[in-house]
Parts: sequence; C-alpha cells; structure tokens
Amino acid sequence: MALVNGQFLKLSESYLFSEIAKKVNSFKVIHPEAKVIRLGIGDVTLPLPAVAIDALHKATDEMATAETFRGYGPEQGYRFLIDAIIKHDYEARGISLDPDEVFVSDGAKSDTGNIGDILSKDNRIAVTDPVYPVYVDTNVMGCRAGERRENGSWSNIVYIPCNAENGFVPELPTIRPDVIYLCLPNNPTGTALKKQELKKWVDYAIDNDILILFDAAYEAYIRENNVPHSIYEIKGAKRVAIEFKSFSKTAGFTGLRCGYTVVPKELKAFNFAGEKVGLNRLWNRRQCTKFNGAPYIVQRAAEALYSPEGRVQIKSMINYYMNNATLLRENLKSIGLSVFGGVNAPYIWIKAPNGLTSWKFFDRLLYERHIVGTPGVGFGPEGEGYLRLTAFGKLEDTKEAIERLTTWII
Repeated sequence: MALVNGQFLKLSESYLFSEIAKKVNSFKVIHPEAKVIRLGIGDVTLPLPAVAIDALHKATDEMATAETFRGYGPEQGYRFLIDAIIKHDYEARGISLDPDEVFVSDGAKSDTGNIGDILSKDNRIAVTDPVYPVYVDTNVMGCRAGERRENGSWSNIVYIPCNAENGFVPELPTIRPDVIYLCLPNNPTGTALKKQELKKWVDYAIDNDILILFDAAYEAYIRENNVPHSIYEIKGAKRVAIEFKSFSKTAGFTGLRCGYTVVPKELKAFNFAGEKVGLNRLWNRRQCTKFNGAPYIVQRAAEALYSPEGRVQIKSMINYYMNNATLLRENLKSIGLSVFGGVNAPYIWIKAPNGLTSWKFFDRLLYERHIVGTPGVGFGPEGEGYLRLTAFGKLEDTKEAIERLTTWII
C-alpha cells in the first residue's frame, strides 16, 4: 500500500495566493461588471526587456540547426551567464566568487524551497514574522516544523517578530536556532536592514554556528545608501550564508523562470559525528540528481540583461515600479493610513484601519473598491491586522487604485 507524506496533511488546503484567487474569482462571478485592480500577487506587468527578447530569438534560432543545437546543459548553469553574474553582481561590489560557487536555477522560489534537501530534519528553523510562506511550508514538508498552533504558527519554528513597535527590524532570537531565513529587502513588509544591522546577524551566526539562508530577490530595488545588496558585503558572511537571487522581479522573468543561488565553498555545516561538511558539494550533488538546468535560451536572455543596453532597460523597469510604490505610499499616508515599505522594495505594508482583521480588510477592499491586496496574516501571526499591496501593476491601474482608495470612507 502506498503511503502519503503525512506532513502535507498538516498544511492548509491551499497556498495563500490560491485562496486569494478563489475569493477574487467568486467576486467576479457575482460582479462581472466590476473592473478589478490586482495589487495582490507580486507578478510583474511590463513586457520583457528588448535585449532579452532579442537574445531569446537568437538562441531559438541556434536550436534550429545541428551545428548550434544544444541539448542537456550543465546543471549548474552555463559559464557565460555565471561569469556575467560574478562580474556585475559581485565583483562590482568588491566580492570575489569562484564560478563553481554560483548555481543557475529556475528561480529563487524553487531554490529556497529545495535547499532543505541538504539539511537535516533535526535542524531548528527560525523565520522572521511576517514571512514569505514558502520558507515555512517547505519546512513543514521537510518534517522540521512540528505541530500547527491555533494562531497558525508551528511548534518547532522560532518566530522573530517584525512589527511597527520594533520598526520592522528583527532582533536576534532568544532561542538559538540552527538555520535562519532572512529576506532583505523584505517580502512582505517592504523594509530593509542597514549594513550594520545585517552585520549583527552575520556575527551572531558566526559565533553560534548558524546557517543563514539569505533571500535577496529584491536587492535591485534598493534606493537607500548603506543597505547591502548582498550579504557577502558583510565580512565573514561566506562562512555562514547561502544567498538566493532572481531575475523574476528584476527583469520580468516571472514567466521565463531564472535565478541563481550562491553556495560558498568555505561554508560548512556539521554531520552527526560533529565533523564539518562543505555545503557547496552537497548542493551540487542535489542539483545534478534532481535538476536538469535552466533552459539554454532563457540563460542567454538572462546574460543579455548584463549588457550596457540591458542594464539601462532594467533600470527603467525598476524605476517604473518604484514610482508606483512611491505614489501608493505617499497617497495612502495622506489619508491617514499607517504605511511601511515602498522605499527599498516594491511592496507596501498597510496597517488595517479601525481594528479590522487582515481578511476583513481584504474583503472590504475587494467588495467596496474592487482592489485585490494580500492579507498580512497569510504571512504569519505578526501579519494579522495588516495588508500588502504590490507596486508591480500598470501605472494607470495604480493611479486608479489610488483614486478609489483616497475617496474611500473606511
């Protein structure tokens, strides 16, 4: 008899964004005439940069002739893309990496979820709260979360509160974990840490033999000085951190799927005999076994983003979305709402007015103003009473949403 992985039965029936989609679809059935503005799921709306389109066409043509056709590629990624990543994303910031420390993949979501394959189920996990749901759900699947409590938290996960009271700057945990997830700039709150604040986490990890899983998917949106774009800007971070980055929000690759993960060779964890083991070779073994590599044509498109023209086009895209973020942040503040984020990330974190719960605020926003947000409680217990909006919509939709919101009597 086949048996299921019982950990999946502990999860809620649907992923947060699937639940939102159900609610929106039900609303549209009842109100087919309504124009719904979607500022909930963080999907992009601008088309791909022109350099990426050109590279895709050229690479597709290569696949049409025997002389330039490519089949299976290296599971770690093609050197042409890895070299571009190292040169522009790391060497430009004074960080040295070897090519075999960079692993190209189909996106940061996959890698942050799959990284648990090389980690023991006996690790104690810590997450900031609120947090991107994938970090928690994949650890439930991996038998590390324990049992679910009434408030939605998990008994074996250490939650690090991030709220208005501490300025959304997480404090070092009072219970020592083995693995800490940090997403900076943060999804969902849109906030970031200064270099000295991040250094505290790196030093803490070094002193306590802790692994940091650092999700830097939104680093291209950083506007303020002294906010690190990579955790490896902090001295000693290569000894304790794996970094995840993505082209999804940076260059509109949500449909193409491409990202990369950096696993330094000096990064080590322990086996049950107390011996240190390099994580780089374990991740390489995992990828060679369970991943066939991102498509060649997609990697060529990603490589093109690092060209002078590509960097100009990406900057234009990011400026477009961050303009949306500024408009949302400033206009929502002007009507008395407590608003966070939108400075170093394309997310706006709003305190629900009048003591509304996250889902009640979501429902009122949908039914009274036909705008879709994301309930904060879906990101963790500390997210209750908040709602996230994204700046990835079209400018005209963002402006219309602002008009609807600023004339709303809540």
